[in-house]
Amino acid sequence: MDFSLTDEQRMLQDTADRLVREQYTFEERQKLLDSEQGFSAEMWRQYANLGLLGVPFSEASGGFGGGGVELMLISQAFGRGLILEPYLATVVLAGGLLDAAGTEAQKAEYVERIIGGDLIASFAHSEPTSGYALSQVETRAEKQGDGYRLTGRKAVVPHGDSAEWLIVSARISGDTGAEDGIGLFLVDAAAKGVTRRGYPTIDGLRAAEIALDAVEVPGTACLGEPGQGYALIEQAVGRAIVALCAEAVGAMEVACDLTLDYLKQRKQFGVPIGKFQALQHRMVDMRIELEQARSMAILAASSLDAGREERERVLSAAKCLIGKAGRHVAEEAIQLHGGIGMTWEYSLPHYAKRLVMIDHQLGDVDFHLERFSDLMETA
Repeated sequence: MDFSLTDEQRMLQDTADRLVREQYTFEERQKLLDSEQGFSAEMWRQYANLGLLGVPFSEASGGFGGGGVELMLISQAFGRGLILEPYLATVVLAGGLLDAAGTEAQKAEYVERIIGGDLIASFAHSEPTSGYALSQVETRAEKQGDGYRLTGRKAVVPHGDSAEWLIVSARISGDTGAEDGIGLFLVDAAAKGVTRRGYPTIDGLRAAEIALDAVEVPGTACLGEPGQGYALIEQAVGRAIVALCAEAVGAMEVACDLTLDYLKQRKQFGVPIGKFQALQHRMVDMRIELEQARSMAILAASSLDAGREERERVLSAAKCLIGKAGRHVAEEAIQLHGGIGMTWEYSLPHYAKRLVMIDHQLGDVDFHLERFSDLMETA
């Protein structure tokens, strides 16, 4: 298989890498952590001006028609910079659902604004009791005239505190856990009956708990066919897994580089500790984990256009392997650094925290290992 990039993909990679390297310094990121919004609105506009927000969207929706590889390249650069902006929440998840199932009117109203950097949106799907199961939806959508009334609770909604619009999953019919009967609805975050409680996550990002108390939405707020939202959710989450895997690779690259530099500089007994063979072996193990993760991220990105069964098997395999690799690299990097590896003013622990959170986001190692096993049995 040819893994070489096209000229356009290399240009995209260079653009994203240069932006993060030159303008998204660790010191600037630290300042953003303490801000009310939790990310840089100015940087978000720069993403839009450079076309990065429009890359994953289809040309019919006003985007550039980028696929899994393009999404991987952007996310890997963002992983190196530990960006705080809601790219995954707004562009990949909410934007992906709008791109796949939105009407022409919905795309004109929402997708164009997302691409232009004028709209923050989020996908409110996870619930307090749902775990990682995508079909575990208890929030109800009751038919009311031409519209619906939504009632339920959503948990750990990424950037849900700053989102202007939410795409909410709610059950129109069927039992909790059934794939059939799940609907998707566009909800104004400021609508009557919507209550949000925002908070920072341990990796510096933002999330929110959202309560929906008899929130009324019109029929035009439905996204896709009512009750047939599961396949759309699975596809959007699949793209998000590709983005997370690539982001993890970017973060692992920096963690490995920081650790290698430290081993060369830190001295004990008059020599750099990188001279000690035991530490050299541990550094090599970290690099091996990184290269395996990189290969799986490429495979995952290339699988998005495959059939459902093959796509889901590859995505679960990638999420499982990269989750384990990320944790290994994070833990080893801290061990090899010693005390400085836990210092807030140093960048390494922030990369370690993000790698741990990436493992938990959209399914951890145990969940995807079991899912991969189940998918292999049914193949």
